[in-house]
Formats: sequence, structure tokens, C-alpha cells
Amino acid sequence: MGGGVPKQFRDWGGVPLLRATVQAFLAPDMPPLAGIALSVPEDRVPEVASWDLGLPIWVAVGGATRQASVAAVLALLPPHPDAPVMIHDAVRPFPPAAPIHAALACLEHADGCLLVEASTDTLKRVDAAGWVVATEPREFIVRAQTPQIARLSTWRRAFSWASENGFIGTDDAALLEAMGLQIRVIDSPASNLKLTTPEDWYRSSPH
Repeated sequence: MGGGVPKQFRDWGGVPLLRATVQAFLAPDMPPLAGIALSVPEDRVPEVASWDLGLPIWVAVGGATRQASVAAVLALLPPHPDAPVMIHDAVRPFPPAAPIHAALACLEHADGCLLVEASTDTLKRVDAAGWVVATEPREFIVRAQTPQIARLSTWRRAFSWASENGFIGTDDAALLEAMGLQIRVIDSPASNLKLTTPEDWYRSSPH
């Protein structure tokens, strides 16, 4: 993103983007939360720990990777193994209420659930030299979003397994997949945008 400030702490309508994302989960139409756990750089811990969000907050120092950062906050949570835990990107400030409710409900018959967006692009598989090998059937391809949801005991088991086996996933659900657990997807709108580039930021930010 550039600019010298981590993007989750850039100004977003008068507050850091991370706080705006958290506050979006506190909207009246969202599922009620028992608490919020955040992973942040060490120099931001006092600032974030001081936020008054109206419910318990746990703050961990982030690790060298996303996976390490998530593991750090999972370790702070109270020992309620059946509690659903939603893992969400700090830079997705538009979480959609209805798909999140549906994803939480699907835990009744799945090990994990995640929000996804259907792919509208034609997807080509290519080789290392840049030659097209095949066109993938896009009806079976989706873009992973967050939140990604599982019960606390399932997440902890998956992150422990990944650590023991040296497995690194590009998202959290990949750890559940690697263990052979059953994961369902819930359709979610493109508005659940991850702010990755300056164009994302300026197109979406409140002015």
C-alpha cells in the first residue's frame, strides 16, 4: 500500500482502518460477539489495548507471518472449546451480515465455514514457461474471503498440527483442509473487499 504506515492503521473516516473493521462487526444486524482478539505490531499494542469497544478485548503481538499472528491470538482466548471463532482480515471493513449469520449456522454440520465470492473470470492454467496448459471450469472456482469460522478447539488443533508439520497455508481454512476436515462455503458479495492496493483504498474509502 505504501505511505509508511501499516494499512490497518491508516486513517479510515477518522479512525484507524483496523478499528473501523472491528466496529463494523458491532453493527446491530451482526451476530453478537463475546469478545475481540487482535494481533498487531508490538509498538501498537498499548494503543489498541486502550480501545473501548464495549466488550472484552485481547491483544497479541503479531508474528512473522499471518499464520503466526493468528496462532498468537488464538492462544489468548478463554478456554471455551465449542465457541465459534471468526478469523477476519483487518483490511476488510465491509463484512456482510447475512452471509456471516449463515456461516455461523453451518457449523452445526461442518468443521468449518468460510465466505467466498464466485469467480467471474476465465481462469487459465499455465506452465512455468508461460504457455497455456488448460482452461479451468470456473463454476467450481471461488475466491476465498473472510471471516473464516470454526470452533475454538478446531482452530487450535489445526494450528498445532500445522506447527508440528511445518505446514503454511495462504489462508486459515487451508489448515483445516490439510487435516482433511469438512469445510463449507457461503456465498458472499464482492463488496466484502480486501483493501490491497492504493486503487482499492481510494475507490472505497469514506470521504
